[in-house]
Amino acid sequence: MKIYLCILSLFICSITFAQTTVSGSVKDSKNEPIPGANIKVEGESTGTISDGDGKFTLSTSKKPPFTLEISSIGFGTQKVSVTSNNQNVTAVLADEETQLDEIVVSASRTPERLRESPVTVERFTTADVKRTASPTFYDGLENLKEVQMNTSSMSFKSINTRGFATVANTRFMQLVDGMDNSSPLLNFVLGNLIGVSDIDVASVELLPGASSALYGANAFNGILFMKSKSPFINEGISAYAKYGQTSQKAAGNNEYYDYGVRAAKKFNDYFAAKANFTYMKGTEWHATDYSDKTVEGRDRSHHNYNGMNVYGDEASTNIRGVGQTLAGMGLIPASAVNLLPNENVSRTGYNEVDLTDNVVRNAKIDFSLHARPFGNENFEIIWQSKFGFGNSVYQGANRYYLNGFEMQQHKLELTGKNFFIRGYVTSEDGGNSYDMLFTGLNINKAWKSNETWFGEYAGAYIQSTLGGATPTQAHATARNVADTGRLIPGTPEFKNAFNQVTSNSDVIVGSKLVDNSKIYHSDANYNFKDQIKFAEIQVGGSYRRYDLNSFGRIYTDTPQFGGIKYDEYGVYTQVQKKFMDDRLKFTGSIRYDKADNFDGNYSPRVSLVYSAGEAKNHIFRGSFQTGFRNPTTQDQYIGFNVGNAILLGSAPDNLTRYNETLPVTSALGQALVGGTTTTIDGNNAYFNSYTKESVDAFAALASSNPVAASALLRRTNVDLVKPETVKAFELGYRGQYEGFNIDINGYYNIYNDFIGNLTVVAPLYGTAQDSPDPLLGPTNPGAQSVDALASGNVRAFQLYTNTDIEIKSLGFGVGLSKKLPKNFEVSANYNYAQFDFDQSKDPSFEAGFNTPKHRVKASISNDNLFKNFGFNVSARWSDEYMWESSFADGMIDEVTVIDAQISYGIPSLKSILKVGATNLGGTEYRQLLGPGLIGQQYFVSLTINP
Repeated sequence: MKIYLCILSLFICSITFAQTTVSGSVKDSKNEPIPGANIKVEGESTGTISDGDGKFTLSTSKKPPFTLEISSIGFGTQKVSVTSNNQNVTAVLADEETQLDEIVVSASRTPERLRESPVTVERFTTADVKRTASPTFYDGLENLKEVQMNTSSMSFKSINTRGFATVANTRFMQLVDGMDNSSPLLNFVLGNLIGVSDIDVASVELLPGASSALYGANAFNGILFMKSKSPFINEGISAYAKYGQTSQKAAGNNEYYDYGVRAAKKFNDYFAAKANFTYMKGTEWHATDYSDKTVEGRDRSHHNYNGMNVYGDEASTNIRGVGQTLAGMGLIPASAVNLLPNENVSRTGYNEVDLTDNVVRNAKIDFSLHARPFGNENFEIIWQSKFGFGNSVYQGANRYYLNGFEMQQHKLELTGKNFFIRGYVTSEDGGNSYDMLFTGLNINKAWKSNETWFGEYAGAYIQSTLGGATPTQAHATARNVADTGRLIPGTPEFKNAFNQVTSNSDVIVGSKLVDNSKIYHSDANYNFKDQIKFAEIQVGGSYRRYDLNSFGRIYTDTPQFGGIKYDEYGVYTQVQKKFMDDRLKFTGSIRYDKADNFDGNYSPRVSLVYSAGEAKNHIFRGSFQTGFRNPTTQDQYIGFNVGNAILLGSAPDNLTRYNETLPVTSALGQALVGGTTTTIDGNNAYFNSYTKESVDAFAALASSNPVAASALLRRTNVDLVKPETVKAFELGYRGQYEGFNIDINGYYNIYNDFIGNLTVVAPLYGTAQDSPDPLLGPTNPGAQSVDALASGNVRAFQLYTNTDIEIKSLGFGVGLSKKLPKNFEVSANYNYAQFDFDQSKDPSFEAGFNTPKHRVKASISNDNLFKNFGFNVSARWSDEYMWESSFADGMIDEVTVIDAQISYGIPSLKSILKVGATNLGGTEYRQLLGPGLIGQQYFVSLTINP
C-alpha cells in the first residue's frame, strides 16, 4: 500500500519548471477539425494529441525557437515553427493516403514503413480505438483482417490467425509492452484480463503466421503486440465510464458497466510516471446447451444422458453390472439380474447456471516509473507493474470457473535508440477457481454416494418391471427413487455442499483448482546500424524459466515429487539490406532455441520486398520461414483427472511422477495383481494401452461375439511428444489504385509432428496387443487384457503426442480501404482458409482446424459526419465450420454480426460521448461449443481526455 500512496503522491504534488506553452488547432483542407492528431516537438519525445475539436495545448521545457511536427493518419505531416512562448498556431493538414508510410516495429524488431514490412502486418490505431463499435478495443480487434475470435466468456476472448483455433491457444503469442501475458501454468493468453486499458492504448500490431525466427517457440500461428502510452508523450488525467445492458434469451437483460482512469505526469525531461485503473462487471453469457455431448438427438429423458452444460451426469455405469454386484452381496435374487438392461445409466446432473454466480468481473491496475538519465529518449529506464483480478470462464477438457483469479507482472527494462534489455516475472494465483464437472460430481456424491444411488436405481427398476412397467417407465421411476433427497439449487443445503466441494482441491470430494505458478523471462536486442553501415544487423536472445506449482491438482507437482522447473533459451540474428535504389529490400534471420527435454531447433526466415512504380507505391513481398512450437507445460507435465479420463503429459519423468491406485473387481485380475487394487503410472498409458476407437468397437460386439470383438482391438502406438514444426510460404502485395489501399496476401503451410490429443484405454492388467485372442486362456497376457476390458478394469487417458501425418493449410486474404469525400471511410476484407489432413491414415488423431473456410468483414465510418458527430458501422460474416476439441465436437453455424456506434464530441469538456450496440440483428450465436450463446450488448460511454 505504501508504494501505491507514494505513486499517487507524485501526481498530487505540484512541481514547477520553466516551460514553454504552445496552443493551437489542427484542421483539414475543408477547415474541419482533426481530433486525435499527434503534435510533438521535433527531435524530442515531448508531445500531445488534439481533442475532439482539433485543439491542443503543449508544454515543453525546451526554449524557442523549435519546430512542431503535426500529423494524423490519412493526412500529410506539417511542420510549424515556434518562436515565442504562449504562441498560438493553426495547422492545416492535407488529405493523403499514408497507410503505406505508417511505421511498424513488429515484423523486423526495428521501425520500418509498412510498405517495407517483409510479412503481413495488421494495425489497430488510436483512431480505431475511438471509432470502434465494440465495447472495448480488444473486442474491436475481431474486425481486423486475419483475426478469428473465440469467446469462452464475456471477459475471456482468444485471438487466433491462420487456423487451428482453440480457447487455450498456445500457438498464438500476445505481448503487452514487451511482456508475454500468457498464463504461467497453462501457457495460453487470458484475453485482456491483464492487458491494456482503452485510454492507455498507443498502438496494436498483429503479425499473423509463424514468427519463430525472431520471437521463439510460441509465436507459431501469430503474435499480437499491444503498446501502452508513454507518460513522456501522453500526460494528464483521462477517464472513461461505460454503462449498458447485455441481452440474452437465457439470461435476460442485465446491467453492464466498465470504467477506468489514467493519470500520467511528465515532471521534467528526466522523469515521468503513470498509473491506470479499470473495472468491469457484467452478467456472463449463460451456458444453456443441454444437447447430449456424445449422442446427437439424445435429451434429458434418456437414462444415459450427458448434457453439454450439465455436470455430474458424467457418473455413468452399466446397470446390469450393478445388479450383479447386488446379487453377489445377497441384496437381490440372482434371477432378478436379467431384468436389468445391459446398458449404462447416468446420474442426474446440475446445470452450469446453478454452479456459478454468472457474474463476470475484471479489475486491472498498473503503474510505471520512467527515467531518462540524459534527458532524451536515447536511454530510458522503465519499471512497470501490472495486476489483473477477476472472474471468468475458461474451457479446456472441462469448463472451469476462474473465481478470484489473480495475475501480476513486474518488469525492469532498459531501452535506447538501438537496444533494449528487459526482465520480468509473471505470477498467478488461482484464487477460489474450480472445475464445474467435479463440482457437479462431488455435490452428487455429498448427498448420496454413487454406489447407493445406482443400487437404488437398479432395485427400483426391477420392482417397476415386475409391476408391468415398460423400460421407459421403469427408467423414469428408478430415477425418481434414486433422486430422493437430491439437493436442490438455491437451497441452504445445496449452497453448503457447493461451498464445501469448491473449497477442497481433492478431486475425490472437491473441485478447487490450485495454482501458484511463475514465469521468469529476460530478453535483449541490439541493432548495429550506427556501427555497421553496409547492412542493418541485429542480434538478440531470450531466457525463460517455468516454475509450476499446482500442488498436484493439475500437474504432477505433488509434495512427493516437489515443484516442476524447466528452462528455455534462444538466440537470433537478422540482416537487412536494400538494393536497386532502395526498391528491393532483403531480410534474412535465423534463431536457435533449446528447451529442457528436447533437442534444439533452428528457425530461419528469408524475405524480399520490391517497391514498384514511380512513387514506389506498388509493393510486392515474398517470404519463407520455418517455425516451431515446443510442447507446452500441459503437453509435458499435466496429470489432471477430468472425470472420464486422465490428461497426461509425456515428459519422460512425468510418466513416473503420475501414479494412481485403482480397484480391481475381476477375479482373474485380483489373482494376477495379488489383491483388490493395483497401481499404474504413465507408462501404462503410453506403452500398454488400446486406442479408444478400437475399445468402443470391442464393447459394441463383446457380449455377442467376444472373439470377433477382440479382433478389432488395436494397441496404441505413440511416441512421447516432441516439438512441432511448420514451413511457411507467403506472398503478398500492398498498394494504392484509384484511391484504394489494397493488401493481398496468400500463404501455404506444411506442418510436421503436429501436436494433438489421443484418447486411449489402458487395461489394469495384461498386455495390450493387436487382435488378442481371448481363447488362449488366463495365462496369456493378451487374453488377460481382454478380461480387463470386458470387466471394466481399465483407466482412460488423454495423451499428448504428435501425428506422423503431414498436415497442410493454405489461405489468402484481401483487404480494401478508401477515404471517400466528406470524411467517409470504407473498408472490407475477405479471408479464405482450409487444411489438408488424411484422417484415414491416423483415425484417432484430432487436428482441430476449427476455422471457417470463408470470412468477410466490412465497415463504414465518419469521424466528423457533421460538427462533433461521428459514427461507425461494422459487419462480419463467416460460414459454418467443424469444431473439434477435448470438450466437445460439433458444427458451428454460419453467422452474421453487425455492430454500430454514434459519437459526439464535447470540446468544452474535452470529452467524447458514444452510444453503441453489438449484434444488432439479435440472432444469438456461438464461436465454439460449450460457452453460452452470445447475445446483444448496448452501451453508452463518456471518455474525458487530458
